[in-house]
Amino acid sequence: MKSSKIQRWIDLLATLLSHRYPVTFAQLIDGVPASQADAERNPESLRRKFERDKDDLRRFGVLIHTVKDDAGNPKAYQLKPGEFYLPYLSLMGDGRPARPRRRDKYGYAGLPALSFEPDELEAVAHAAVRARELGDPVLAGHADSAVRKLAADLPLDATRPAPTHVAPGRPAADAEVFAALSDALRDRKLVVFTYRSMGAGQTAPRTVQPFGLFFLNQHWYLAGRAPGEEAVKNYRLNRISDPAVNDKRPGTADYAIPADFHLAEHARSRQAWELGDGDAIDAVVELRRARGAAVAAARLGEAVEDHPDRRCFRVRRRDAFTRWLLSFAGDLAPVSPPELVADYQSLVRQTLAVYRQATP
Repeated sequence: MKSSKIQRWIDLLATLLSHRYPVTFAQLIDGVPASQADAERNPESLRRKFERDKDDLRRFGVLIHTVKDDAGNPKAYQLKPGEFYLPYLSLMGDGRPARPRRRDKYGYAGLPALSFEPDELEAVAHAAVRARELGDPVLAGHADSAVRKLAADLPLDATRPAPTHVAPGRPAADAEVFAALSDALRDRKLVVFTYRSMGAGQTAPRTVQPFGLFFLNQHWYLAGRAPGEEAVKNYRLNRISDPAVNDKRPGTADYAIPADFHLAEHARSRQAWELGDGDAIDAVVELRRARGAAVAAARLGEAVEDHPDRRCFRVRRRDAFTRWLLSFAGDLAPVSPPELVADYQSLVRQTLAVYRQATP
């Protein structure tokens, strides 16, 4: 990173923090000497440079707020000290808090003090370890950063957890994939990547509008849809490679997430056949023998009119669905569509062949 950019950032932050109230764009430029020459020569270029600097700082977690006028246009900007500086930290011991540090007149005076009991600090350290083990490199980076910040103010080894054994997570997605998708989601930009499908194992380029990231069954997924399509599909992150975020029209969203889309509802616990990037089909299954496990499984589907012994399932992965049906040994069997019935019958024949070869 060029030193001129770092200097602009420092001057920009210093100007924001030196004002208790929102600062106009003109006031910000007065506080950034490196930008004053551009103010007269090319005002539009200066505005674009400021927007890039502001977005870069936000990516680093600096909460620069934009204050808008009645027409919805940016009017001023603000950085609150309480959202930028860490609170004063202390470790409780022998029933007495550590001596508080002297506060100064620059913003720090308004920051709260935060005290930890030894067992509370140990719980924080264990939580950081568990966050790393989840397999999300972005989350792991945030956890490491938080522990480093705690360790800077607290006694040596205070943030080190006791030895423990945590079960390893599933294969994790690449850190660059997380970073690219997070940027695309935050800025509402299209992203292009190579995806290896769950069913056929084939790789192909995909163009997706990201709607959200969620963690389910020890895997991270991207919920999104292709431009021009209505269906929201799920893409497992460890099957994504070479992500590229659309860099055209920076600061302008490429799409809008529908108001009726709710990630918490979309990301609820799902069956294996519901997850995937393929087109969903309506699979009709017949309950041929009403035994315990089969009856309970049939309740996962929706009722079919005039057929009390049938249920309809929305299926994206036929391979996972047919394997699940096979586990009921004929108590549940598909009746439509024809391609699903053919897949199921083929799987039955393959399974019988394996058992016949194993029989003396």
